[in-house]
Amino acid sequence: MLETTIDHHIDDVMFVPSWIASSCLVLGNGESRSWFKPCHQTITKGGVNIWGCNAIYRDGSVDNLVATDPAMQQEIYASGYAQDNNCFFMDWSKLPVEIGDTFLLGFDIPKDLVHIHKEKGAESCVVRGKDPLLVQEKVKEALKMNPHLDGPDLVQKMEKDTGVWITNVKEGDSVLDFDFPRGWSTGTSALHLAGQNGAREIYFVGFDLSEYDKPLNNIYKGTDNYLPADSKGFNPVNWVEQMKATFLEFKHVEFYWVDCQLKEKFHYPNLSYLTKDDLCDTLQII
Repeated sequence: MLETTIDHHIDDVMFVPSWIASSCLVLGNGESRSWFKPCHQTITKGGVNIWGCNAIYRDGSVDNLVATDPAMQQEIYASGYAQDNNCFFMDWSKLPVEIGDTFLLGFDIPKDLVHIHKEKGAESCVVRGKDPLLVQEKVKEALKMNPHLDGPDLVQKMEKDTGVWITNVKEGDSVLDFDFPRGWSTGTSALHLAGQNGAREIYFVGFDLSEYDKPLNNIYKGTDNYLPADSKGFNPVNWVEQMKATFLEFKHVEFYWVDCQLKEKFHYPNLSYLTKDDLCDTLQII
């Protein structure tokens, strides 16, 4: 787990990493967040850091960008964003660049499942991905256990990000590797990371918890590295459990859920519900 307090002492002056702040706004990519884009809105209240997820970087920079999937990580890195902006990437383990150059030798992987990003002068690389054969086995198992689900839809979701992503990386970039929480969605990972890194109050918006019997709820659906726009939503049970675990673990943190769309609200002593107008007034968003 990342340290909750990290101090650097240079010439007796204490410097605190820029991603640490006592007040944070975590931006999910649910459609209720469509009104807020980093390039348009400004938080005028001091001392508030913004955590964002995945493709939000396309709409402007945030204080901390979180990505857990290899395809999105490579997209972000290849754009140059990670050179000057804090990024938290899951399982971003650096290897000698020579390993990336020879990794595919002996493997018979279809070219359309191999994604390589080269960086001139790079000395390291990151190799991530999903084994196509293992994914096929999991798809068969899932269909057998859930015969009521839409087969093509399930296959499309489970096969997303199948293949190999080899990303050359430069020294001195702004990517921080994290390995906990593992297996969570990017949004709930960002929520947890804000708590890990010292936040005492966390406002979050765009956590719409997509539903399986409704269209996919995501601002960026239908764009690169996202599911098609006509995809079905996800069963939200995993997201719900991840959020509950976060509220319970960080009992000392006050959470404020903006424009929550749950029919039955959660009830935790450290969780409150706000509207968009409440959020704008509290954080002085213009």
